[in-house]
Amino acid sequence: MDLYEALYTTRAMRRVKPDPIPLAVQQRILDAAIRAPSGGNAQMWRFLLLDDAAQKARLGPLYRACLGQLWETIYKPRAEAALLAPDAPESREFVKMQRSASWLADHFESYPLFLFAFSQFDTTGSSIFPAVWSAMLAARAEGVGSALTSVFMFRMGDVLEVLGVPKDQGWNFNGCVSFGVPTGRWRVAPRTPVHEVSFRNHWGEPVGFQIEAPLWSAKR
Repeated sequence: MDLYEALYTTRAMRRVKPDPIPLAVQQRILDAAIRAPSGGNAQMWRFLLLDDAAQKARLGPLYRACLGQLWETIYKPRAEAALLAPDAPESREFVKMQRSASWLADHFESYPLFLFAFSQFDTTGSSIFPAVWSAMLAARAEGVGSALTSVFMFRMGDVLEVLGVPKDQGWNFNGCVSFGVPTGRWRVAPRTPVHEVSFRNHWGEPVGFQIEAPLWSAKR
């Protein structure tokens, strides 16, 4: 697969089939992950793959509770704005995302594979997220969709207990990635243009160029 195709089309894919992810594919995903940059080459990371039905049954209710709390706290202003102006473009995008996230919650137990990422003593995530992103790119190359969430933070104590994570060794939960063969199509995700979210040399100063459309497309 072309590198730019992977970069441009690796978006959150939450609607997936329950088909198991072959062990060989799991191996390639994790082996790619640990090749990512690591601060000081310390490699102070741990990855926990979860595919056990009993464990998913324990985590599913926690995930749904966490997502419900997310809608009522961090995303509450956006949810209320979407109700007030349902036809606004930003409202439609929010509702689309909300439905996708809710689908994951409703079908949590049927997902074939999850990856929980942890870093030791690093609360910034700088030494773990390159590895997580590499895992997601590797999954894309294998035709496997993925989505990253940190919403478990609302019930972290319960989640760590279910997973058996030691409490006295400095391990921080950084995120959970769901994996599965997507039911939808790969495509370039719509985003606010680069020149509207980027500066040069000083906050607020123009970046110096405009990009009105994605520089990569499947038609190239």
